[in-house]
Amino acid sequence: LQLVESGGVLVQAWGSLRLSCAASGCTFSRYRMGWFRQASGKEREFVATINWSGSSTYYADFVKGRFIISKDNTKNAVYLQMNSLKLEDTAVYYCAHGWVGAGTRESDFSSWGQGTQVTVSS
Repeated sequence: LQLVESGGVLVQAWGSLRLSCAASGCTFSRYRMGWFRQASGKEREFVATINWSGSSTYYADFVKGRFIISKDNTKNAVYLQMNSLKLEDTAVYYCAHGWVGAGTRESDFSSWGQGTQVTVSS
């Protein structure tokens, strides 16, 4: 299983950005996908997760109403639409693949991408 994130760039505060995660080498159904992030000097934290059908999503409180997670099983891809970006959203964003009942813990996810850097400037 390989996960490759893309889309991270430098963006101004209050701007929007969409991250993509392409998965290969796996059956994309019956699993849960997630996005995590890690700011410099901080621990990695949960951002959002989505089930295999896309019918169930869950977000960290600090992104609710601003970020949207989605997936396209025909393309084996997961997306993170990020709106109203804040300075504190600056981080490396990671895509992760987990078991069907995965929650918000890193240990629920067994495969990880290399990350993509998002930098929000004022």
